[in-house]
Parts: sequence; structure tokens; C-alpha cells
Amino acid sequence: MQGRSTVLVWLRKHGKLDWSKSTYITDMPKSKETPAQKIKRLEREIEDLRLKDLIKDEMINIMDEEYGAGLRKKYISELSRAQKKNSK
Repeated sequence: MQGRSTVLVWLRKHGKLDWSKSTYITDMPKSKETPAQKIKRLEREIEDLRLKDLIKDEMINIMDEEYGAGLRKKYISELSRAQKKNSK
């Protein structure tokens, strides 16, 4: 590239942007959610995650009791092995 004039010539020839109307990042639409609404939404999401976690725990307990699967023991031993690898 030869210099600044080359860029200006290219912009004048090929540029399609209307330079009279500048757009700023602040012109972006803002969230229509108020802080109180956001807090309520996040609290609902947390409660949903807690319920999902509770259901998963119950499923694992039932599998262990009825089928002797030992899923919790297998998961805990795999988790401890993974932690040992990460600590090295």
C-alpha cells in the first residue's frame, strides 16, 4: 500500500457508506428488561436449575437402589481422578 491517499481514493471510488450519518455504539437498542424483571427472571432460572438437579439426584438414587448400578460411586471416583490430573 502506497499511503494514505490510496485508501482515500479507494474509499471515494468504492465506498458506499453515508458519512454524513454517523452511527455510534450508544445508538444500539437497549434491553427492554428492567433490573427488577431481570432479577425475577434469574431467580426463576435458578429455581428451575435446582429442580432439575433434584430430579437428577432422585433418578440416580432410584437407579442405584433398584438396579444396583452404583452410578454415584462411579461418578465420584471419576471426578476424583479428574481432579488429581488437573492438580498436577
